[in-house]
Formats: sequence, C-alpha cells, structure tokens
Amino acid sequence: MSHLLRMAARALTGVSYAYFGYETIQKPRPRVKMAAPALAKAREIAPLPVDDETLVRINGAVQVGSGALLTMGVLPRLSAAALIGSLVPTTVAGHPFWQLEDPAARTMQLMQFMKNTAMIGGLVALVATPAD
Repeated sequence: MSHLLRMAARALTGVSYAYFGYETIQKPRPRVKMAAPALAKAREIAPLPVDDETLVRINGAVQVGSGALLTMGVLPRLSAAALIGSLVPTTVAGHPFWQLEDPAARTMQLMQFMKNTAMIGGLVALVATPAD
C-alpha cells in the first residue's frame, strides 16, 4: 500500500511541476519581469548569462523534465532535488513580499511564498523517501 501512495504522491507532485514549467516556457514574459531584479542582484556575485528570458525558460525546462521524471518514478529523489533547486530561486524572485508596502499586495505575495515553501517541504519529503 505504501508503494501505491508514494507513486500517487510523485505523480500528483510531478504533473504540477511539468505543467508550471511548460507554461513558463510558453509564456516567459511575466516571469521574466518578476525575475529581473533578483537576476540583476545575482549577477553581482555570479556570472549568469545576460538574457533573463533564457534563464527563465531554462528554469521552466528543468521543471518540465524533473516533473515528468518524478511523475514516472524515474530517479524520483534526484528529480525532487532538481525541483527544489528550481523552486527556491523562483520563490525568492517571484514573491518578494518583504519589499512591498501595500498590505494587500504584501499579503498576496506572502501567501504565494508560503505555498511555495510548502511545495518545497513536499519535495524534501520525497528526497528523504527511500527508493521503491
């Protein structure tokens, strides 16, 4: 029974990331705008490529590939770890609630930030789960 539950957990989690990643690849512009300030800061300490859209699309591709592998149960721990690596910068760049003055906007971004931390927690649990 626990094997079936792990399969279901991986599938439910992986499909979401594959979908989000596909959407990012297809429509990167809104995410590029959100990521630009964080990418500019990151370039101060790391040699990142200049094209923000390419970086956003690469992040989407990581999510598609890792989400698909996780859904299929192929390298699930590695796939979950790759998704953590993708989601941490996405969360920081996309939901900087601490920078917002407007209470409504701050609350909305805080909720999205917390949702992403919950998603990261689920991925951590998958990384910590022994392979079938």
